[in-house]
Amino acid sequence: MEQRTLGASGIVVSDIAFGAMNFGFPGGPSDEQAVAMVHRALDAGVNLIDTADVYSKGESERVVGLAIAGRREEVVLATKFGLPMGEHPNESGGSARWVRRAVEDSLRRLGTDYIDLYQMHRPDYRTDLAETLSVLTDLVREGKVRAIGSSTFPAELIVSAQWAAERSASRRFISEQPRYSIFNRRPETHVFPTVQSFGMGALTYAPLASGWLAGRTDPTGGQRAQMETHAFDLSSPANQTKVRASDQLRELADGMGVPMTHLALGFVRSHPAVSTVLIGARTPEQLDDLLAGTSVVLDDDVLDRIDEIVEPGTDINPADNFDATIPALADKRLRRRR
Repeated sequence: MEQRTLGASGIVVSDIAFGAMNFGFPGGPSDEQAVAMVHRALDAGVNLIDTADVYSKGESERVVGLAIAGRREEVVLATKFGLPMGEHPNESGGSARWVRRAVEDSLRRLGTDYIDLYQMHRPDYRTDLAETLSVLTDLVREGKVRAIGSSTFPAELIVSAQWAAERSASRRFISEQPRYSIFNRRPETHVFPTVQSFGMGALTYAPLASGWLAGRTDPTGGQRAQMETHAFDLSSPANQTKVRASDQLRELADGMGVPMTHLALGFVRSHPAVSTVLIGARTPEQLDDLLAGTSVVLDDDVLDRIDEIVEPGTDINPADNFDATIPALADKRLRRRR
């Protein structure tokens, strides 16, 4: 397993990380299976485990806590805050009030007294970034958090967060977690260059594009397709483009003698901004397949061919992203001069 530094943070991580979103989720692994999968990943050299408080409303964190018990020092533990954990308006976001409560809840569920990487799951346009960075800085000083990062932040907000940290003498985000795959290449245009310019690391998720790049002849046959029917609606022109691209990529992978999953992983790992790639295996078999793909390195000819199939810097279907909605787009009154 290749080891990389998470940006300029000094934190060394495996270039493949374990994403635990499926833990505690209906249809996901049992607690016993989940613990065994984490141990299998750790034994293979994976050292970063990523979860979030919102995943199954805390169940994922609870299961991760079971899995790392007795092996805590081997793990770079990452979790997230910010998405709604209840119906009350103050049970989400980046306010000091909520962050204080969220971190204590996560620590309890994870069964640990510190989090290595605490990430803001989505931008909070209601709260001044300086406020969020201030409370996160306090958590670092108290030893409850080692480093802080962002997730699905657009490039302009990454820059704003760096400036806010400098102005307020706060800790800065040392990482960003965007969605990135052969089918979702938008981070190449602005997010990755911005991350690199500030010495941040990228932890990317969904390298298989929610199952589109899993190598199935029928992409609608996976569990994710049953959960996200809109993303697999074959009446959509964008999804029809995905079908054609999938066929071309499968042919490319076959010519290399590797599974399509390994081609997809190798593509994401090849970008210099990427420190580690989160794999969200749901079954032990899926985990074993993805771990076996860590040795696949794509040469320039293969990367050039991928560029021909999917244009660099583009998303085949922009609706695949889970970006936060900018207030002016959500409320048309903010788009008009009064």
